[in-house]
Amino acid sequence: MSRIGKLPITVPSGVNVDVADTLVKVKGPKGELSQHILFNVVEVKLENGVLQVNRKSEDKPGRSAHGLTRTLINNMIEGVTKGFRKSLELQGVGYRVNKAGNDLNFSLGYSHPVVYKAPAGIAFAVEGTTKVHVDGIDKQQVGQVAAEIRDLRPPEPYKGKGVRYEGEVVRKKLGKAGKAGKK
Repeated sequence: MSRIGKLPITVPSGVNVDVADTLVKVKGPKGELSQHILFNVVEVKLENGVLQVNRKSEDKPGRSAHGLTRTLINNMIEGVTKGFRKSLELQGVGYRVNKAGNDLNFSLGYSHPVVYKAPAGIAFAVEGTTKVHVDGIDKQQVGQVAAEIRDLRPPEPYKGKGVRYEGEVVRKKLGKAGKAGKK
């Protein structure tokens, strides 16, 4: 039995969960999310404010989808109640970020400014000139947007300059050794 899949999900007050055969819809104070489920291998039951995910068979697809389905539904419930946030920081001389409307303007050492447009369902918050917070209700989308921003200028291993996740440790490499002993 899946250790994660067998855990019940408590639905908080103010959150409405609608379970159809192939679709689970979650509506809460921050918005609405939906997720398709593999109805032929797992079933989702809602009883007395508690969601339970059970597998229909003990074969490989059923075991694989059990914990995944439970985690996806739990993330939807957490997203519509609290939301998700990923924080990024810029390190490097002259690296800056400004917010212009819903978009972000980056100065990342290129010959031109880089503009990142906010997709639907994502909000940006800029702290100072070197910190960006990505907020949203869909955990996958928040992580994807944060990864795309990081890919604009990933941290390089020699000086550590670039865009990195908050708290990310970049192992630095040594530079050239040089020609020791030769004159």
